[in-house]
Amino acid sequence: MTAPKESLPPFLAEPLKLGQEISITGKWIPTKQAGLFRKSAESKEMLKEWEDIHAGAKGDAGVLSTEINHAVGEDAVLVHRVFKDPDALVHYFATTASQHMEPLTRVAKPQLHLIRGVSIPASAREALRAKNVPGVFGEALFGYVKKDYKRPDKETAIMVTAKWTCKPGAASHREDLKYWWQRVGTDAFSIEKGLLRFEVYQVIGEDALIIHETFKNSDELKFHLSKGTAAKYKKDIDAIAIPECYFFRGPVSWTIRTYSKFLHLPATYSSQGSNFTQAGGSRSDGTTE
Repeated sequence: MTAPKESLPPFLAEPLKLGQEISITGKWIPTKQAGLFRKSAESKEMLKEWEDIHAGAKGDAGVLSTEINHAVGEDAVLVHRVFKDPDALVHYFATTASQHMEPLTRVAKPQLHLIRGVSIPASAREALRAKNVPGVFGEALFGYVKKDYKRPDKETAIMVTAKWTCKPGAASHREDLKYWWQRVGTDAFSIEKGLLRFEVYQVIGEDALIIHETFKNSDELKFHLSKGTAAKYKKDIDAIAIPECYFFRGPVSWTIRTYSKFLHLPATYSSQGSNFTQAGGSRSDGTTE
């Protein structure tokens, strides 16, 4: 069934105010995992390497934000970076990332990375691909950010970044997938006051979308999943697409982690580890002034 066409409401039609910023959120796991009750030597070395990378990123003026988020319930980390512009990203991968790539990949391996921005030029895409990091690149379609891009309380806020890919078939479901996520954003703007940020990005070269959301706290995320727009439109979205990954950064409660399993979300949850934000913050994570 083809979804009907609807014009974007004004709050979704207004261009996102991200400027040239580019965000990367990705997952790394150790090459060898020791088991449930202890960390492998590779896991410990992976964390050490990421702490060293984090230290280098803090000193790079082009890196607006850097985080190492420890996965909950699995031996992995979610890493997050916000770059000032494509040139800053290219510089980072030619310097800090290059210096650490060989020792890091001896003990760890990258999984999917989600890269998003208003526009991501070929130079930035090639800089990441040259490091053999699996990633997809999403360019902004529509969305909204409440409270004039002010950064929410990092002690309670939860950031969700996900990839949804259309099911294969004779015809593309891309426009239908856009429509149903448009419906999510349209309804959520008024009925989910705690959904502070909602952004949809078109993955370059794929019938897929990257969805990025920021919730005020765990209760707001719980409402979204169980009674809000995610629940309302889940069947429509599931009929045409599959979730490839869900990255949660923030204090997600145990009940939500359990509930999301019933939703069959391929989720990685993480608590915040080492983190740094340049003065003023960023439009991608939120301003601090």
